[in-house]
Amino acid sequence: MTSRADLTAMIHGHIAEFNKKGADLTDATTFAGDLEWDSLTVMDFVAAIEDEFCRAVRVTLAGSITPDFTRSSYAPVATLKP
Repeated sequence: MTSRADLTAMIHGHIAEFNKKGADLTDATTFAGDLEWDSLTVMDFVAAIEDEFCRAVRVTLAGSITPDFTRSSYAPVATLKP
């Protein structure tokens, strides 16, 4: 498992790419107030973070995906099996 320090360093690395103002990064740094990011910059940052974590998300979700034909909002799955 990745430590908090490793995650913080990774996120700070991505923020640095967009930190045109050169603001110091702390746990209290805000996108709009300190970094003066607009909504487009925030979305670009989110896309960069998603790219970083996409493999972890796929692995996490792969085991929990249930095919549509076995799901029902009206009855337990067991009642759908012949």
